[in-house]
Amino acid sequence: MQTSYIIILITIVAYLLLMLGVGLRFSKKNNTTDDFYLGGRKLGPLVTAMSAEASDMSSWLLMGLPGVAYLSGVADAGWTALGLAIGTYVNWLIVAKRIRRYSHKAGNAITIPDFFSNRFRDDSHMLMCISALFIVIFFVPYTASGFAACGKLFNSLFGIDYMTAMIISAVIIVGYTAMGGFLAASTTDFIQSMVMTLAIFVVLGFGIYSCGGVDVVLANAQELPGYLSMVKTHQAATNTAGNYGLLTIVSTMAWGLGYFGMPHILLRFMAIEEEKKLTLSRRIATVWVVISLFVAIVIGVVGFSLSKVGVVPVLEGSQSETLIVKIADAISKNGVLAALVAGVILAGILAATMSTADSQLLAASSSVSENLIHKVLHLNISEKAGMLTARVTVVVIAVIAVFIARNPDSSVFKIVSFAWAGFGAAFGPVVLFSLFWRRTNKAGALAGMVTGGVMVFIWKFLVRPLGGVWDIYELLPAFVLACVAIVVVSLLTPPPSEEITKEFDEVVNAK
Repeated sequence: MQTSYIIILITIVAYLLLMLGVGLRFSKKNNTTDDFYLGGRKLGPLVTAMSAEASDMSSWLLMGLPGVAYLSGVADAGWTALGLAIGTYVNWLIVAKRIRRYSHKAGNAITIPDFFSNRFRDDSHMLMCISALFIVIFFVPYTASGFAACGKLFNSLFGIDYMTAMIISAVIIVGYTAMGGFLAASTTDFIQSMVMTLAIFVVLGFGIYSCGGVDVVLANAQELPGYLSMVKTHQAATNTAGNYGLLTIVSTMAWGLGYFGMPHILLRFMAIEEEKKLTLSRRIATVWVVISLFVAIVIGVVGFSLSKVGVVPVLEGSQSETLIVKIADAISKNGVLAALVAGVILAGILAATMSTADSQLLAASSSVSENLIHKVLHLNISEKAGMLTARVTVVVIAVIAVFIARNPDSSVFKIVSFAWAGFGAAFGPVVLFSLFWRRTNKAGALAGMVTGGVMVFIWKFLVRPLGGVWDIYELLPAFVLACVAIVVVSLLTPPPSEEITKEFDEVVNAK
C-alpha cells in the first residue's frame, strides 16, 4: 500500500476510534430510556444547531449533491438546495420552540410517536403504532444509504470489498450509538459537522486551484449545454440541454417540506435545555446549511473541470457520487501533509454518513422498543431491560439496513430522496396541524399520517412513472393530500375534548 494511503487509513481509524470514545464516555450517563433517547433535554444551543443539521445533511451533502451537480449541472441540485435552505429556516422559526414546549407539556414525550399519542390522548395507541411503523419503514432504507456511502468510499479509494467496508463502518456506527445513545449521537454529530465543514472548503480550494482558477471552471462549464442554467438541465448522454419547467422547479423545491416531518431533527428541538436558546440555534443552523449546500454544488461544477484536466477520472452514473473521494485521492499525492489532509476530508464523508445514521438508528430503535414493545404491546420491563432492548433494536435495524444496501450500484441520492419524502408526507402535515390548528383531532391526524405515508408509495411507483405532468417528486402531492385529509376528517368527526383544547391554548399562550 502506498504511503499516502497508509496515512489516510491511520487518520480515518483515529477518527473512528474518537467516535467510539465519545460513545463510551456517554454510556455512563444513560441511566434511563429518557436519557438514552432524548439526553434528558440537556442539549446546549450550539450542539442542538449543529447536530440537527449534521444529522439532516447525511452523506448526500458530500456525495449525492455534488454528484448530481457534476452530471447534470446546477438546476436540479440548485433548486433542491434552495428548497432545503428555506425549509430549514422555516422549520426552526415556527416548529422548534412550539414542539419543545408542547412535547414537554404533553406528558413529557421523548419520541415523536409519544408526542402524537399524548397530544391527542390516544388511549388506543393507534397513532403511536402507525407512526412507529412508518419510522421503521422509512428509516431502515435511509440508514442503508449511509452504509452504502461508507462502502463506496473505501471501495473506490482502497479497493476494499464493498460489502466488507460497509459492514465495518456499520459496526463502528452501531457501537457508539448503542453505547452512548442520544447524547453520544448529538456530541459526535457536533464534531462531525466541524469535520464536514473543513472537508468541503479544503476540497473546493484544491479543486479551483488545480483547474487553474474560477475563470477556467466557468469556461469549462459553459461549454456544456444547460449546465449553468437554473431553467435547463444538462443531459450528458446526448450533450444537450433539457427543459427545467416551473412544475419541475416547484416539485424539486418541495424537498423543503420534508423538514417538518423528520423525527431525528424534531428530536433535537425537543431535547434543547432551554426553549429561548433555540433562537441562537436557528441562526447558526441556517447559516451553516446555506453555506454548506452552496459549496457542495460548486464542488460538483468544479469536479467537471477536474475531470477535463485529468486530476480525477471521468465519472458516470452513480460513480459521480464518489467525486470528493477522487479529489481527496488526488490531494493525497502531494506529500505527507497533503495525505493527512486527505484523510480528514474522507473522515468528513464518514462524518456526514455517521451523523445521520446514528440519529436514524436511535429514532427507529425508540419506535420499536419504547413505543411498540413497551407502550403498544404493554410489556412491563425494568429500566435495565428497557436499555438492553433499545440497544439490541439498534443492532437489528442496522443488520437489516446492511442487507438492503448490499448492492454497490445503489444511488445514495435516490434512496435518501424516497425516505425523505416518506417522512415529510407522513409526519410533516400532522406535526404542523398538531402544533397550529386547535380543531385537529385524533381521527384527522391518523387520516393524514396514513394518507401521506401510503401516497408516497403510490405516487413513486404507480403515478410518477407515467411521466409528463405526473413526473412530480412524490413528497409534494403526498404532503398536500395529507393536509387535505387532516382538515376534512377532523371537520367531519367530533372536535377534540376540552382537556385537549385547554392544553393547546396553554401551549400557544405560554411566554
